[in-house]
Amino acid sequence: MKENIENIELRYLTLDDYKDLKEVMIEAYSTMPNSYWKESHIGSLIKKFPEGQVIIKINGELAGCALSIIVDYDKFDEHHTYKEITGNYTFKTHDNKGDILYGIDVFIKSEYRGLRLGRRLYDYRKELCEERNLKGIAFGGRIPNYHKYADQLTPKEYIEKVKRKEIHDPVLNFQMSNDFHPSKVLKGYLEGDEASNEFAVLLEWDNIYYEKKKTVAFTQKKVIRLGLIQWQMRLYKDLEELMQQAEYFVDAVSGYRSDFALFPEFFNAPLMAENNHLSEPEAIRELAKHTPEIVKRFSELAISYNINIITGSMPEIKDNLLYNVGYLCKREGTVERYEKIHVTPDEAKVWGMQGGHELKTFDTDCGKIGILICYDSEFPELSRLLADEGMDILFIPFLTDTQNGYSRVRHCAQARAIENECYVAIAGSVGNLPKVHNMDIQFAQSMVFTPCDFSFPANGIKAEATTNTEMILIADCDIDLLRELNQFGSVRNLRDRRKDIFDLRKVKPSDN
Repeated sequence: MKENIENIELRYLTLDDYKDLKEVMIEAYSTMPNSYWKESHIGSLIKKFPEGQVIIKINGELAGCALSIIVDYDKFDEHHTYKEITGNYTFKTHDNKGDILYGIDVFIKSEYRGLRLGRRLYDYRKELCEERNLKGIAFGGRIPNYHKYADQLTPKEYIEKVKRKEIHDPVLNFQMSNDFHPSKVLKGYLEGDEASNEFAVLLEWDNIYYEKKKTVAFTQKKVIRLGLIQWQMRLYKDLEELMQQAEYFVDAVSGYRSDFALFPEFFNAPLMAENNHLSEPEAIRELAKHTPEIVKRFSELAISYNINIITGSMPEIKDNLLYNVGYLCKREGTVERYEKIHVTPDEAKVWGMQGGHELKTFDTDCGKIGILICYDSEFPELSRLLADEGMDILFIPFLTDTQNGYSRVRHCAQARAIENECYVAIAGSVGNLPKVHNMDIQFAQSMVFTPCDFSFPANGIKAEATTNTEMILIADCDIDLLRELNQFGSVRNLRDRRKDIFDLRKVKPSDN
């Protein structure tokens, strides 16, 4: 390694650099005679894609180089060769409208190895990928030590041992340490690469900031503002008065430019007071008759106030069975339904309520969200299935009467945020309803939880309401922080799952 380094410069490659470049390549690939690019090749690369060809100079001397092209990845077989990806070394495969930055070459002069120059070149590629809004980076990585183990190990076994640090492979180790993940083995990738037995590992890096190009005018927000309504249970003379209070809160949170308004579970329970002379099962079925009108009113409010409304939950009768359901009323006018999957023993015993069967994420103008009603938050499988579908924010409307009941929901909700690398918002009701059977008292503290890592609050709490007080809670959630967490977090709960020893999947109705 050279001493007295005065200047390190990263700049675009030019044809004036070719003589020095050729010397460095010959030295870097000493085990592969004549494996250097001709001047015509370099000239073609510079002409087609100048930003993709960069060099590092130290004290004015060429120390390293990275060459790359952009390709339309769908046009290539997943088991492509180096000759195919480069168009037989003509680079005709370069496509400015492509979606993947493909690495053609990276090499460092031996005397400058150990200065992390390769990392600088890879970091440049990542920045270029983000700047050009490409899906990611891919390249075939050599495994130059494989020939020492070829008679004992398959390429797959060799890669696994390198991952476990049982075998040192300088090239593969370096690439994986720079966040590139092996996706498959490529046979016959590079002709003449005897050290690798002509095998290569397809290595990929995903651009977490990639945004799919859209054909219509559409902007998906990155910072999402949540409006949580901590609802006071009080008696209302009729549905009209209850919806006036609901509109008051929608107006309030939309005034703060919130993207979502979250209501609690069974927020409309006060309307059961007029049927308190009936048995509990009869009274709640009477309450269910209001549900269609409430959903219609909420949909109108979502459009009028330009906000997505999560209606908490309400009783609903379907095929003469009673369910606990809610609706997502989007500000563009569509309405989607969600169900409580696990009803509590009390809901089943007192009201005869049935558990639902449908679990799904919802696409919104703020990304994918999930909604679980109260008790469902205590079953981690549900939120994990939603996370596998790309959920960024989990909403949990709840209703708890005692502090220990609330604590179950609160702690389980926070666990869901950590294990699924998402935001979780919970909203409940406070106060009491002395004239409604089975709804006497409520305990709540609405909150927004985050994962626990450096970009988030140390305690995993983004915002919290005052306990047992009617109020609204406003909180901003940065979705880009979730992408960074998934890729670079101190721990990566979703990526590190041992899917080789367990599996989680939805059961189709036909499987029951």
